Amino acid sequence: MSSAAENGDTASGKQNEEKTYKKTASSAIKGAIQLGIGYTVGNLTSKPDRDVLMQDFYVVESVFLPSEGSNLTPAHHYPDFRFKTYAPLAFRYFRELFGIKPDDYLYSICSEPLIELSNPGASGSLFFVTSDDEFIIKTVQHKEAEFLQKLLPGYYMNLNQNPRTLLPKFYGLYCMQSGGINIRIVVMNNVLPCSMKMHFTYDLKGSTYKRRASRKEREKSNPTFKDLDFLQDMHEGLYFDTETYNALMKTLQRDCRVLESFKIMDYSLLLGIHIFDHSLKEKEEENPQNVPDAKRSGTQKVLYSTAMESIQGPGKSGDGIITENPDTMGGIPAKSHKGEKLLLFMGIIDILQSYRLMKKLEHSWKALVYDGDTVSVHRPSFYADRFLKFMNSRVFKKIQALKSSPSKKRCNSIAALKATSQEIVSSISQDWKDEKRDLLTEGQSFSSLDEEALGSRHRPDLVPSTPSLFEAASLATTISSSSLYANEHCPHDRTTLYSNSK
Repeated sequence: MSSAAENGDTASGKQNEEKTYKKTASSAIKGAIQLGIGYTVGNLTSKPDRDVLMQDFYVVESVFLPSEGSNLTPAHHYPDFRFKTYAPLAFRYFRELFGIKPDDYLYSICSEPLIELSNPGASGSLFFVTSDDEFIIKTVQHKEAEFLQKLLPGYYMNLNQNPRTLLPKFYGLYCMQSGGINIRIVVMNNVLPCSMKMHFTYDLKGSTYKRRASRKEREKSNPTFKDLDFLQDMHEGLYFDTETYNALMKTLQRDCRVLESFKIMDYSLLLGIHIFDHSLKEKEEENPQNVPDAKRSGTQKVLYSTAMESIQGPGKSGDGIITENPDTMGGIPAKSHKGEKLLLFMGIIDILQSYRLMKKLEHSWKALVYDGDTVSVHRPSFYADRFLKFMNSRVFKKIQALKSSPSKKRCNSIAALKATSQEIVSSISQDWKDEKRDLLTEGQSFSSLDEEALGSRHRPDLVPSTPSLFEAASLATTISSSSLYANEHCPHDRTTLYSNSK
């Protein structure tokens, strides 16, 4: 699904090198998709609406479409094929949940030719986007389609509780059979709109083992970079206002817990970054690269499909990005570390990977050779925690309000405390000097001391005024502990005083 990153890099310029998938030309696959979906959705409108039952998730409907046509199907110039529809009533409910009417669904997929996107991934899947930029159609492997079938009941419950999610929104699962070959396709929401130029696109897993775009990928017009590339290019992260940041992280945490409960791992966050530059936008308008922008209707047809609608809560732009350009295509406003205004488009992709035996063996082998915590394949609980930690600490960050720093307040309080202590110490030092001066004055007159001693002989009731040893010791301890700074100025005075007092 990460090939949705290749916005604008369609295969229309490579008609002479038409792609094949399982020895079937992509043009035949596109034609079969439009014919098959046109028939099955039209046939579904005759069935009454009712609650989805458990057995509805396992129903498979099949129709044969010969090239010469039949009473039920039109003629076509493709090889004969059989078209299967999985859980038609369940997927009809999903489409209704997102506000997709049957006529709009048919018009988006069948009215105009599907646009093929080049695939940057290693899966070999084919990707198509509808002309109105609403839906992505991807070919999936047999195990992925089978896993999605088993996932449908839990997926149904999760969507009922939480339609605002960054998880893929599946609108249909089909299979085309022709010449003994099965080609399974899934219809889902388009994470990165082709009509909005993505200046940077990243596929992020939160791991570092071999997570750098290859040289061949970098040579593409719209390359998809990986985790190590992001850490190099956007080392300071992407900044949001508080409300948007909280809504985004709440959504990611909730989605990861859902994936963990389904034993799903090895998923990615597909992140598209549009630099909001007026001059660049004017150039794009003068030289439009994509026709779907002109065809796109003014009102959005699919609910909760944009990045802004998918996060928990409305989110607000504190920098007026939305007001400057009303047609933001549902991007989330953000800022780079350079202060550039950005629009972000994102979604969790590649969730049809369960942690089965082969994945366990793959992780065990890689863990023996490399650091087990850095490889992408991991047990679901560890994978979810590492994924969230990477997004929370390295990718997405909160804009801090400019307030007085608590450290500065603490420094000011310490300075004030020091000043107060200096005043106390200086006052104690001054008192000590005054007391010392009085004692020295008294000690200079030996005759007065003799007279006092003689007088005390004649008057036994008089006690000499010399302080006791305990009082002297306590006084010396108090003064020495409280006059740390005063002692530096007059160390010789204490020696003189001690000799005089002796």
